[in-house]
Amino acid sequence: MAPQPVFALLGRRLRLAVIGGGPGSFIGAMHRQAARLDDAYTLVAAALSSDPQTSVTAGQALGLPRDRCHADGDTLLAAEAARPDGAEVVAIMTPNDSHAHYAMRALELGLDVLCDKPMTRTLAEAEQLYQQVQRSGRVFCLTHNYSGYPMVRQARALVAAGRLGAIRLVQVEYVQGGRARPGPGRRAWKEDPQRGGPSLVMGDIGTHAHQLMRFITGLEVVQVAAEAGSIVPQRQTDDYAGALLRLQQGARGSFWVTQAAAGVENSLRIRVSGAQGTLEWQQEHPQVLQLRLLDTPAQLCTPNGPGTLPLAARASRIVAGHPEGFHEAFANLYADAAEAMAARRAGTVADPLALHFPNAFDGLQGLRFVDAVVRSSAAGGAWTDCATDG
Repeated sequence: MAPQPVFALLGRRLRLAVIGGGPGSFIGAMHRQAARLDDAYTLVAAALSSDPQTSVTAGQALGLPRDRCHADGDTLLAAEAARPDGAEVVAIMTPNDSHAHYAMRALELGLDVLCDKPMTRTLAEAEQLYQQVQRSGRVFCLTHNYSGYPMVRQARALVAAGRLGAIRLVQVEYVQGGRARPGPGRRAWKEDPQRGGPSLVMGDIGTHAHQLMRFITGLEVVQVAAEAGSIVPQRQTDDYAGALLRLQQGARGSFWVTQAAAGVENSLRIRVSGAQGTLEWQQEHPQVLQLRLLDTPAQLCTPNGPGTLPLAARASRIVAGHPEGFHEAFANLYADAAEAMAARRAGTVADPLALHFPNAFDGLQGLRFVDAVVRSSAAGGAWTDCATDG
């Protein structure tokens, strides 16, 4: 990872506020650690819990002064907007049903936004938020953190450079086992469609698999023939979804996600085949990208190894042969977004290599895909259109 240019552009760190991600939250800690890893942000304010007292207490436990520890997100945004030294960026990691509300309000107040996935609960909200981002001119980063891995970026760069030839086939799967047993998971709100969205598994991990496929191939899904539902008895929410895909440029694909595969931990895998070769990547072994070109011995690409392309080199933080993983990938998105935010504030242009983080259009496409899968499944797996326009 190249030195963070925020100081060069602004002479200081960006002032960051966080909404959500309080005590017991895995993703909240990931966001805060990612923000600190490259020293581009200073945490200045927080609203960490839906319980007002817990929110204040948790903020103080992070070392924030009492007047920057807020009872709720709306209070935080109003208070920070009124301060001359208020937050410039807000990171949102609340349940899905409040993403749109907090992001829209932050944009109205002139803040840049980092938001956990999925971007919103519903497609209608995603359409509205996307338009608000376009009007605002602010930076919006959606933390699909798997696109921060160096070898995922190597895969994107290889495809963009034409090394695989025209893309013909894509296979992507995200398989977990956390909901293999009957009953709700650790986050009960995810089981409620009014809070989590129309499909639990699609919002939770299906959007990750979809974004990874688009990020690497550069292709949009045009149509889906899908089935979504539950495979664990008595469960009322989706824990499984599968689909055949028709993509742009005539490519075909298959998509499978579940959170009910007993014993599996976090198996996100993708295979992309073109006219000249195939690449494969697995999240549980993120340091290795397999590349097989026609009439050429198979290659194992590693961060900072031979043939590392500039987009991947930017995301690689340590010397070849040393492991880096989830935290660093998450931090790569924060660092790239920070450069874009600082460049906008300084009235200059960010390094093009910094502009590959997922944005509001990626979030919109994720909700369009969820909607198409749900509609196709309701229609018995009929081929269903998925919009591709911006």
